[in-house]
Amino acid sequence: MAEPLFHVAEASDWDTARRRGRYDRSTRGRSLDDVGFVHLSTAAQWPGVLERYYADHAGPLLLLTVDPDRLTAPLRWEAPATGSPELFPHLYGPLDPDAVVGVETIRPGPGVTGR
Repeated sequence: MAEPLFHVAEASDWDTARRRGRYDRSTRGRSLDDVGFVHLSTAAQWPGVLERYYADHAGPLLLLTVDPDRLTAPLRWEAPATGSPELFPHLYGPLDPDAVVGVETIRPGPGVTGR
């Protein structure tokens, strides 16, 4: 398996995706239609995404571990819209649930670290 990628998800969105066979959400549950891509992160990046976008989130979230070799939609590495020089992988199309090889419950807050 290539180096895994990660996505922070709401449990209800992930449950819906498993039933429908496609996950079309981006950061903070916004839709693929709204944002244009599914936001993925590397192992070093996902804790920062959790801190920046979910610090005020009440309750647990899911960390989806994605095998890039199983992706069916195009994947591109791009700088985020904020103009940061950091590159993030963006998936241009729905995430196939078969590409998700691990699901872990996480909680936003201080002290969250990557793998």
